[in-house]
Amino acid sequence: MTVAVPGTLRRDARPPIEMDAAPAPGAATARPTVLPRPWIAALLFDRDAPGHAPADPAVRRFWTAVIGPGAVADLLRLIAAAHGQRRLREPIHLALLAAEGLVVRDGDLVLVRPRIPFLTDRHRRRLRPNLRAEYRRIAAG
Repeated sequence: MTVAVPGTLRRDARPPIEMDAAPAPGAATARPTVLPRPWIAALLFDRDAPGHAPADPAVRRFWTAVIGPGAVADLLRLIAAAHGQRRLREPIHLALLAAEGLVVRDGDLVLVRPRIPFLTDRHRRRLRPNLRAEYRRIAAG
């Protein structure tokens, strides 16, 4: 049997493990290089623009296929913050949302539409053929 001294590695264990106890929850400190994401303010603009309501199932079905679930969640969070006039931490996918034309960023201010735009031709080409046909049926009806 091997006796381990705190702070040493047990090399005979597979895989080698540290013998110190894990820190208590909430006691762990972040690396000194970690910077918190800055706070931003989201404001509504272009209120009369056509598009899907944020709760519309088409948003999750089609926009998720185009930009991904994390970006869609960030977009919905921005819309909710703009409606509630709340500040929030900068979303991870903000650059992607800006590149797709879903938001406009100006410093710590993010402009977001209350309705999510319909897919453009460029976005529809990125869908799988069955989703593209389904979107075409929804847009026509």
